[in-house]
Amino acid sequence: MTTRSTSPDQPLLSVALSDAPTRQARNSAALWTATGRCRGHEVIRRRGFVAVDGDVRAGLRILIQEPDLDPGELAELNELVRRAAGPANAEDPFSSTDLSHLGMRSWQMPVMLRQPGPVAEPQLDVIRVRRPEDLQAAERIAIEGFELTGFTPYRPGELFPTTLIEQPGVDVFVALHDGEPAGVGVSVEDDGIGSHYWVGTSPAFRSRGVGRAVMLGSLAHLTHLPVTLTASKLGRPLYESLGYTVAASSTWWASQ
Repeated sequence: MTTRSTSPDQPLLSVALSDAPTRQARNSAALWTATGRCRGHEVIRRRGFVAVDGDVRAGLRILIQEPDLDPGELAELNELVRRAAGPANAEDPFSSTDLSHLGMRSWQMPVMLRQPGPVAEPQLDVIRVRRPEDLQAAERIAIEGFELTGFTPYRPGELFPTTLIEQPGVDVFVALHDGEPAGVGVSVEDDGIGSHYWVGTSPAFRSRGVGRAVMLGSLAHLTHLPVTLTASKLGRPLYESLGYTVAASSTWWASQ
């Protein structure tokens, strides 16, 4: 069985692979802008980047928006990293901005694109989060699954603020395994494109189809849109099986 969230006569729009890095950059900025504002952190918007300047636990998040930052933008970005209260992380889907002089380590992950189209029903129950207790369950899974030691000891609402699910276009999903919260995923719909973030499984439920279920559940309302994501090495085979294609290589940077 397949599901789709658009009527048969609604046109489906595609995105060229060459445009995927830019669309991923814009969507990621939308998520982190919403997250930063919900946390009460400063959001800095420039032509070439968006930055969310957080506290000692959340740190600084930089979203490169263009492949050609000018000298002024680079200088400001460097200063933001140097004075960050906590860890600094940057996403560059264009792989064009070198931050190694700031003592940051880097690695690469593929930006992937899925064109509009139907998806199968998940084999597990997947809920769209509406209650605070479900949001906290999603938050705990993400912290545990991604080994976010900076968010331990756990403080409810710190990673996923309570008002995040009230932001336009932002949805959090939880996959249940035998009634227990087992997987998490966040989707963002913005400017005619969807994207996925924080797709993870609790270590106790890995290799049980949880990741596939949460992806299918979060894709169900995005079938009329092109959808992007940035894949980990372990996640790439799953995404390819769901119709995603590698579009570019994104460079991620993190303070040591």
